[in-house]
Amino acid sequence: MKKTVLIIAALAASLSLRAEEAPQSSYSVSVDFPYASKYVFRGVQLAEGTFQPSVEVAFGDFAIGLWTAQPVTSNIDNEIDLYASYGIALNDAWSIDTGLTLYYYPELDTSTGADRTTWEPYIGLTGEVGGFSPGVYLYYDATLKVFTYQGQLGYSVALEPAGASLDFSAALGRVDPNGGGGYTYYSFGLSVPFTLSESATFTVGVNYTGNDITGGDGFGKKSHFYGTAGITIGF
Repeated sequence: MKKTVLIIAALAASLSLRAEEAPQSSYSVSVDFPYASKYVFRGVQLAEGTFQPSVEVAFGDFAIGLWTAQPVTSNIDNEIDLYASYGIALNDAWSIDTGLTLYYYPELDTSTGADRTTWEPYIGLTGEVGGFSPGVYLYYDATLKVFTYQGQLGYSVALEPAGASLDFSAALGRVDPNGGGGYTYYSFGLSVPFTLSESATFTVGVNYTGNDITGGDGFGKKSHFYGTAGITIGF
């Protein structure tokens, strides 16, 4: 875990220096350092308190990034995700979002046949309608042979005197493995990003998510309430 955090810190520092040397219009870099009281992915809890640092470089409509989950509980495996995405504007309100994510679990025990690495391409349609941000996505894990369908909705209310906003989000999804045993999940979230400077934002949030898995997830639960807090720095 410590090695991964050091690698991310070094990468972020390197990207920061490059961003300062290059014209601002050529690309942008953002580094995120959040903490979540639970790591929940598509309605399923994967770990307790988890640091989730990430770094992303964007070149116009194309972006590449690295996201990690570093659980505080030592007996839970770390996760490292590499991703690339590309946006295609259809008009002023709607766009297509495409991409590919590599999920990597370096500490996973593979003696039972589990995969340390899986690949998941996706495609989505997102828009802006009357202040709302709707979206629909299709994901397919090509390694595990799992389809995921998700609809989502966002809405933001500006808090101009405080230099912040109230950001609401909701999602409803379905996970369908080829071999059966799928489940439905949902989530609701509220986050408040505070502007600290031209390049830094501090965000706190609360989330509620649930699933209809018989017997619950790996923690034996069908719903979760958890909080997040972190700093995002852009260059």
